[in-house]
This record gives sequence, structure tokens and C-alpha cells, in this order.
Amino acid sequence: MKHILLATAAALTGLTVQAQTSLTPDTTRTAQAPEQDLQSATVTARVPGMIRMSGPTNSLQIGRKELFRAACCNLGESFVTNPSVDVSYSDAATGAQQIKLLGLSGTYVQMLTENLPNFRSSALPYALGYVPGNWMKSIQVSKGAASVKNGYEAITGQINVEYLKPDDTEALNVNVYGNSKTRAEANIDANVHLNHNLSTVFLGHFENQFEEHDGNDDGFYDKPRVRQLNVMNRWFYSKDRYVFHGGGSVLHETRRGGQMDHSHSAPDTPLYKIGLETDRYEAYMKHALMFGDPEHGSNIALMASGAIQELSAGYGLKQYDVTDRNAYASLVYETNFGTAHNLSTGLSLNHDDLSQTLGGQPGLPEARRERETTPGAYAQYTYTLDTRLTAMAGLRVDRSSLYGTFVTPRLHLKYQPANFFTLRLSAGKGYRTPHALAENNNLLASGRRLVIDRLEQEAAWNYGAVASLNIPIASRVLKVNAEYYYTDFDRQAVVDYDSNPAEIRITNLSGRSYSHTMQVDASYPLFRGFTLTAAYRLTQVRTTYGGHLMERPLTSKYKGLVTAQYKTPLEKWTFDATLQLNGGGRLPATLSQPASRYKGFEQLSAQITREFRKLSVYVGGENLTNFTQRHPIIGADNPWSDRFEPTLAWGPVHGAMVYAGIRLRIERDNHDH
Repeated sequence: MKHILLATAAALTGLTVQAQTSLTPDTTRTAQAPEQDLQSATVTARVPGMIRMSGPTNSLQIGRKELFRAACCNLGESFVTNPSVDVSYSDAATGAQQIKLLGLSGTYVQMLTENLPNFRSSALPYALGYVPGNWMKSIQVSKGAASVKNGYEAITGQINVEYLKPDDTEALNVNVYGNSKTRAEANIDANVHLNHNLSTVFLGHFENQFEEHDGNDDGFYDKPRVRQLNVMNRWFYSKDRYVFHGGGSVLHETRRGGQMDHSHSAPDTPLYKIGLETDRYEAYMKHALMFGDPEHGSNIALMASGAIQELSAGYGLKQYDVTDRNAYASLVYETNFGTAHNLSTGLSLNHDDLSQTLGGQPGLPEARRERETTPGAYAQYTYTLDTRLTAMAGLRVDRSSLYGTFVTPRLHLKYQPANFFTLRLSAGKGYRTPHALAENNNLLASGRRLVIDRLEQEAAWNYGAVASLNIPIASRVLKVNAEYYYTDFDRQAVVDYDSNPAEIRITNLSGRSYSHTMQVDASYPLFRGFTLTAAYRLTQVRTTYGGHLMERPLTSKYKGLVTAQYKTPLEKWTFDATLQLNGGGRLPATLSQPASRYKGFEQLSAQITREFRKLSVYVGGENLTNFTQRHPIIGADNPWSDRFEPTLAWGPVHGAMVYAGIRLRIERDNHDH
């Protein structure tokens, strides 16, 4: 019965991004030499913080060890040591962050929490700050076309967040953090095992920045002051062949930015202020039932989630208010036919309802409502031949109340001709409904005129090839990974800065739009406790603006990354350092300056951690090279003019920062329920 419950829990709680992507490392065998002496032999096993998952998709699991290599205050700060995912500020005024994967913005990455779609439409600009780092048990990053199980929206990949579980062994975790920019935060999670079948966990997060900072002396906040309170409660119940998960969360956040004083502007004009107030409510439930022969692993699962986000945002004289409601449900059936065949089928329903009002922006309607209901069905078949070949083919059919019926095919192949070599191929299509104003409301901070055309559903094909090698060298293993991805858009919502420097137009693609991404990364333990990882990525992204195929602005052409970690033999001390090399890119013309290019720049971060029996203390620093974008806000001396432009951020907006924190953990007694 135990193995049935474990299998059910894995399928239900979404411990994997795809159905056949397990949490175990890739099955490629590696040579490991145990540590020996004359009297005895001791085998030392260190669980890596980042694991390449063994399924047919190109997926990585980032565990807590990897997350804690940096301060990891929220989801957006969790990818410092990851060569594949870039996180940057969308502008220099609101603090909005964006993920980039395969050279494209995070709108094309499907965000999941516990394998349920989340953080849609109006949540996108600020969602990376809604997930506290200490709440996360792991993150799974899947590149390229993903499984059809979770929907049709993944174009460049999926990012799935797993929260701490109610049935975890650690009874209590407390984290307190502070940095030199006067940001402080506190996190707590505590679980209670009520009996053998029922458990619950409470998670709390509070953060606040106490002072304003203007390091470049332009009269504007370098980053807005953010104050956030976030709480969550989760439940787990299991008995015989039934498993239940459920819970909810509440978030309240305020952001205050804009001008601090008149140091660079006319004293007789009002200060340009930015203020955002967000309330977000989430709830979810999952039920799973195993039945039939345990060897077939047959199970049926019902999953549902809902979210309401209320945002009130002021950008100078512009006021944007939105109430965003989302509901999602899916019914999934999965079974194995022997050891080689797996079938997963399911039904899904997604509903989005946005009520929006906008004031102070001529040319756009003051009130608008966007509603879409999309039922769908999918089937996914997986064939596994020993450990050598895995083929996963999936097909979805969905019907949107706005765009009609559309079909989503996806195919993944994994071939392992030898124990040291694995090849993965993928191809698939993805679709997306753009919510232009909700997803880009931070553009209202610009002095340019904002124009939004009637948008079509976005659609793109994604193709990928990945080769992984494990090469034994001097009793250790060099791990090398090389990959190439091509994304080709049929339809796309384009943010056009180039056609008219006096406006930002969100319009439909007229021409070609594509991205090429090539990346090579390698990891090698040079000696006991010391691991070195290096990666290099080339990106070419082209989009048609005003009839001209051009390089996409604010997109770096390359990225290099080197990370080093050393753990002392008893792992009492850990030393981490990460150097990022960010390539240059294109800047569009504004009314104040012609089109130009920005140069590449470096960023260094480091952290030292001291482990005690129930306590860890860490100190570190970010952007230790102290590089900042010289003028992140164009026209800061006259924020009320059409020359004011804070949305062309391409680099860090604040300089070097140091931080310190404490983590306390209390394990559950073995005799506790």
C-alpha cells in the first residue's frame, strides 16, 4: 500500500513538470570512486542542488540546496546561478521583473504552481515577487514545447514551483534577512501532523523596504519601496487509495516609487509619483484515486484552482484599476500498459475574466472587459524501450470562446545509445491569449502615447535538440550539455517602440518573428567539495517592426556564466560565487536620442554560509562589480513630457548590495505523527 500512496502523491502534487519526467537524475551511469582508507571504506553521497530530470523533456529540478546558494528572497531572485533563465527589471520605475527563456519574454513561459497554471494576465508583471524563496521546495524548469497535460500555453517552456509540503519532516523553518538597501524580510513555515493521515502547513512572509534610495541622483527611486504580507495554508490527507491536497493564500502588497524630490526638475511642478496596491487571493484542491492492478498504476485525478487579483495602479496622472478572476479545472486519467506503454488523457476548463478601468490615457477606452472560456481535451502516449528510447506524443484540442477551435500537437524523443550519451528532440506548437494592458500596465509609466490594436491569439512553433554527455575524467565526471532551440511565430502580439518614437504600440505581427538560441554548459568537480560550472549562450531574436525585420530591443546577444562552490568536508562551511557576463543589445530611438546599442557588462555575486545543527547563517553580496545603467530613466528632469521614458531598462538599476540572514530549522521527532 505504501508504494501506491507514493505513486499517487507524485502524480497528484505535481512533483514533475511532465507525466514521464521523474525526479530522479538522468539514468546515464557515471563513474564514482568511493573515499577509502586502510581500515574501512566510506561512500559519501552528496545530493546535487540541480538535477537533470530523466524524462524525454529537457527539464531541470532546482532544489533548496541550489536555491540557498544565493539569498533567494523570491522566485525572481532564484535563478542567479541558472544559465538558462534570465531575470531582469522591465523598467526603472515600477520594479516589475520579467523572465526570459530562449531569448523571449516570460509571457511565453507557462507559470505553474504545484502543476496548476497560475500568475496569468495582470499578475505577470509582478508575479516573480509573489512567491517567497523560503516557501519553495523546488523549481522545475522545462525548455521548449512541454507536455500537453498542463495546457496549450507553453511556447518556450514551463516553470513549475513546488511549495513546502504539509507532510514534510521539518516541523519549523524560520528565516530572517536584511540588506544594505534597508530591505528586511521574515519567513516562517510550520507543519502539524494531526495523525497518520492528515497534516497541514502554515506559511508566512513579510517584507519591507524602510528607506528610499537614489544612487544615481536623478531624483527618482532606484527601486520602489515594496511592502508585502503573504500567508498560505495547505492541507494533505491520504488513506488507502485516496489522496487529497488543498489550501489557499492571501497576499497584500504596496509599491511606492517615482520622484523623491525636485533635485533635477522644475520646483513649481508636482512630483511624479507611482503607487500600486495589490490584493491577491488563491485557492486550490486536488483529489486522486488509485484503482485496479497496482502494476498498471491506473489513477484518476480531479484538480481545480481559482485566483482573484485586484490591482490599483497610479502612474503620475494615469490611473489603472483591474479586477482579474481566473478559474481552472482538469480531470486526468492515467494508466500503464505493461512496462513500455503509458496513456494519459484528460479534460480541462479555463476561464479568465478581467474588468479594467483606465483614466488619464487619451486614445484608449476608459473601461474594458475581457472574458474567455476555453474547454479542452488531450491525449498523451508514451513508449519506453528499456532505458534507451522514450517517445512521448501528445495532442490537445481546445475551443476558445474568442478564437474558436485550435489544435496543439507536441512530440518528445529521448534516445540513449550509450550510458554516457543522451539525445533529446522536441517539436510542438503553443498558443496564447494576450491581455495587452493587463500584462503591460507598467508601460503606462512612459510619457509616450500608448496605442493598443485589436489583438489576435498568439501562436508559435518550437523545435529543440539537446545532447548530454557524462565523461569520466580522473575518477570524476565531466557533465556537458549542448542545446539548440528555434521558435517561429505564426501570430504574435508585438510591443513596437520603433515605428514611431512618440508612441508605444502593441499590435499584431505583420511579417516574421523568430528566435535562435544555442547554449553549452559544463560542470566538473575539480576536487572533493569543489564544483565548477560554466555556460555560454548565443541568442538571435528578430521581429518585424513597421515592415522591417529587426533585432528585438533590450535583448542581450550572449550570456556567459561561471559558478563555483566549495563545501568543507563536513559541510559546515559553504562558499559560493557566480560571475555573469551579459552581452550588449539594441536600444530603440526615443524623442530624446537616436537608436543605439548598449555594451555588455559583468555582475558578480558571492555568499558564505555557516551550518550549525539547527541553524545556518549566511552573508553575501550582489552586483559586487557595482555596475549600473547610467541613465535608466530618460527625461527624468521632465517626467510630465512625452520625452519621459523609464521602460528601457537593460541593466542593473542599483549598485552593489550586501546582505545577511539566519535560517532556523527544527526537525520532527521520529515518534511524532
